[in-house]
Amino acid sequence: MSQVRDGWSTTSTGGSDQGTVRRANLSLLLRSLREHGGRSRARLAADLGLNKATVSSLVNELLERGLVRDGNAERGAVGRPGTIVEVEGAGAYGLGAEINVHHVSTRAVDLAGTVVSERRRSVDTRGLEPDEVVDRLVELFEGTMADLAALGATPVSAVVGVAGLVDHDRGTVSVAANLGWQGVGLASLLRAKLHDPAYLLEVDNEANLAAVAEATPGDPDRRDILVLHGEVGIGGGIIADGRPYPGSRGYAGEFGHMLVDRDGSRCGCGRTGCWETVIGLSHLIDLVAVDTADVLHSADLDLEGKVEEITRRASAGDERTLTALHEVGRWVGTGAALLTNVLNPGTIVLSGYLGEIGEWIQADVEGELAAGVLAPEAGGTTIARSALGFSAAVHGAAAVAIDHVYDDPTLVPRTVQTLEATS
Repeated sequence: MSQVRDGWSTTSTGGSDQGTVRRANLSLLLRSLREHGGRSRARLAADLGLNKATVSSLVNELLERGLVRDGNAERGAVGRPGTIVEVEGAGAYGLGAEINVHHVSTRAVDLAGTVVSERRRSVDTRGLEPDEVVDRLVELFEGTMADLAALGATPVSAVVGVAGLVDHDRGTVSVAANLGWQGVGLASLLRAKLHDPAYLLEVDNEANLAAVAEATPGDPDRRDILVLHGEVGIGGGIIADGRPYPGSRGYAGEFGHMLVDRDGSRCGCGRTGCWETVIGLSHLIDLVAVDTADVLHSADLDLEGKVEEITRRASAGDERTLTALHEVGRWVGTGAALLTNVLNPGTIVLSGYLGEIGEWIQADVEGELAAGVLAPEAGGTTIARSALGFSAAVHGAAAVAIDHVYDDPTLVPRTVQTLEATS
């Protein structure tokens, strides 16, 4: 026999169904506190459409798990004021990490999204075997874990972003052309080197994670977006109605390998004319550099340094640099128009190095978008620049890691017994 209790459907006989309902309600309440701020129990009940006894019980459990705290008395309340319930930042921690062509990095955040640790190391990952790259990342993991230990904490989950096609369910990097990887069981390799950690450990595509970093919870302007994340290669992420869209097998967003120039250059994936061959950072460097001795080709200059040098030359009015930027901008706009005709996003966000050079290419991108989109006014799609630079993916990885707690607050064990509150 089916019944509905506090807006969630369940059955009258299944204990597991009741547990599912409670977890869903715990998630609903905790997310509401994150997105809309602290409120009294009575106000939460009214906002969420749950009865007061249910909300009181849910808050009590979240208090026991250390995920919320009681704050000040509610202001302006009629009658006896209720106590404000707030997210407890120190209640849980998530760990994000990234493996890219020229670096590995980690970032840890608390439940409120506050950064508690950031580490980064420049590594030419293309010159190393996957096992060696993972060793470098594990060194950062260990440092980040030490930072968390100083807070008396361990992560609930860790998410690792990789520049390549990822089989999320298996934790396998199917293809990472710019890393030279194929069929690498990254999740199992990491678990072994981390001595089978108790926390959740997942692997995802870096551009998908960069997209998550741009999708601010509760922001209506960031509910339907495409993110173009550029470094040596180009990846993309899709946010649809506020949620990441991974595709049927998790491979959505490989925008960099759209065919745009059949007579163009050979791509790292082995094909000819992929979009990333005309908008990737390597191509821009080739266009800007005067010769092979140019500092832009120096192995001693990291990606950020190379982008800074390009923008310095652009600011100085260097004609060769400006011409190169205009060419890349037009190609970005050409691909953006193709994507807009298919998906009609509200916003296309230029991320990674594309965001860093956005000042110099945005007008060209918008011009090609307007010319190439069939719908009037480019279908309402606008171009925005990320403020996260090269760290967008690791930002998103940490956000996904901590979001697991919002999806299922019971991942955090009960630590404190409290009295039921009724206000």
